[in-house]
Amino acid sequence: MLNHHNRVIKASFIILNLLASFAIASNESVDDCLIEKAQSENQRMPLSELNSICNEVVVQKIGQPAVEKRFNEERRIAYHPFVLTPHNKNYILPVTYTDNINQVAYNNVSNWSQNLDDMEAKLQISFKVPLLTESLFNEGDGIAFGFTLQSWWQMYNQELSRPFRETNYNPEIFYFTPLGLEIGGGKTGVFVGIEHQSNGQSQLLSRSWNRIYANFIFAKGNYALSFRPWWKIPEGDKLTTAEEAGNDNPDISDYMGHFELMMVYKWMGYEFSAKGRENFATHNGAVELGITFPLSGKLRGYFQYFNGYGESLIDYNHSQERFGLGIALNDYF
Repeated sequence: MLNHHNRVIKASFIILNLLASFAIASNESVDDCLIEKAQSENQRMPLSELNSICNEVVVQKIGQPAVEKRFNEERRIAYHPFVLTPHNKNYILPVTYTDNINQVAYNNVSNWSQNLDDMEAKLQISFKVPLLTESLFNEGDGIAFGFTLQSWWQMYNQELSRPFRETNYNPEIFYFTPLGLEIGGGKTGVFVGIEHQSNGQSQLLSRSWNRIYANFIFAKGNYALSFRPWWKIPEGDKLTTAEEAGNDNPDISDYMGHFELMMVYKWMGYEFSAKGRENFATHNGAVELGITFPLSGKLRGYFQYFNGYGESLIDYNHSQERFGLGIALNDYF
């Protein structure tokens, strides 16, 4: 299992490097592109999808990274009363399958351990609220509050009355700013924040931790690379017991690592993403690969693959492989 896991980790970083090498170029304006695409074999494609594709083409021409375009648009609509700004990806995967459901964590829960289904639904809701959009130190910087919720739902498990097996809550406050440093024609920025993550449970099922992080962004054209190291705020080594609360997971860094590397690439209406985490001392970590593709309007099809430790907090020290398919409401950019 360890050798297989290490091969998957290495493969994920190869994928990150391959994605970084992609780029497309064009001399078309959006209008010219739309006219040409509409008259070609794509004439039956919805206008919204054609517009998305042509905008990607023109982004390459004018040199504005797609991720910068997202930030500018978010700033424009920041205080619109009818708009909720996405933070991370919002999605629901009605069908996911894991090869190794975590039974051990639920040994103290009546009849759960031996009756959990390998197939369940997974969903993520993520939004952010600007706390300061006027320039603070640099042009384009700001402070925001973000919140992400993830749930794993035993949707098909009638025997256990279809419970939510695990829900993780992740509030954070962060400062972001462009760095003004251009590398190879690409632009850079950084996020610095503090976040709390917990599963809202008590005693033996409780899992939580607090982190201070920095997220360094490099963006060029239709791809973006981020490097997100963090420092876990110490909570002591006293373990939680059935009688007394303590540290829910003192060894969490051994499995979750100290950083996350992420790559996102957009191509002709598709978005490819890859994330990797690794603790080089313990050789534990995880990879997550995703593909979104056009469906209808704002709806995007979404395929997700995960392998490793820490898909959820209750699974932080449990390794598994999971496939999921469903719908995403937004891309990363």
